[in-house]
Amino acid sequence: MHDPIAPSTPDIAATGIKGLDEILYGGLTPFRVYLVEGVPGSGKTTLAMRFLIEGAQRGERVLYVTLSETSEELHAMSKSHNWDLQGVDIRELVPPEDTLNPAEQYTMFHPAEVELSETTRTILNDV
Repeated sequence: MHDPIAPSTPDIAATGIKGLDEILYGGLTPFRVYLVEGVPGSGKTTLAMRFLIEGAQRGERVLYVTLSETSEELHAMSKSHNWDLQGVDIRELVPPEDTLNPAEQYTMFHPAEVELSETTRTILNDV
């Protein structure tokens, strides 16, 4: 029988959340894509940050890409939980406030056509 709270193995990546790791029989299967969905305040950022902190504590390189929260907000949230973000790289891709100016809006292309490639290029450079 599989020990549900056994330390992570190469086949399992612990989330860093004891109860969740128990439910998942140790953690997540590596090299898979996981979508975490929920309303604001449901714990998506908390889950992601715990997972990254767990990886960083194991000596893994980790990267948090944020499209909505600022790095300052993430550090404040982590501080409120008494978490150390040492080893967690944060890439902030929050659009500057001046992009809300009508003069800065795109007229010929949908923003996704331009911004997605820029965003993807930035993330790939970090990785």
